[in-house]
Amino acid sequence: MPEIREEVLIFFQAILAGMIVRFAYRGLHCLREIVRHSLFMIEAEDILFWIATAFYLFVQIYHTSDGSIRWYFVLGIVLGAAVSSGFIWWIEKRAKKNLHSEKE
Repeated sequence: MPEIREEVLIFFQAILAGMIVRFAYRGLHCLREIVRHSLFMIEAEDILFWIATAFYLFVQIYHTSDGSIRWYFVLGIVLGAAVSSGFIWWIEKRAKKNLHSEKE
């Protein structure tokens, strides 16, 4: 039974890793909205972001499952990114709604 508990904890760690990656990219996107960048800078930021993300996810996979890629870990990353995308969408929708109600 402890093995199942360990697998579930690894799955939740994968969800958290996916959420962290998604929120980090949203933070980068917000930075781009505040400070305009050239196309070259956007591409350079994206390359650096994805290299850092690959390194971060590699380290997470290495520490949680001893370097073997388990499909539930990949599923957890995707699920975490999807959940955080939905949360970001919900927050943006509420913020726009509040802005429109304040203007009226």
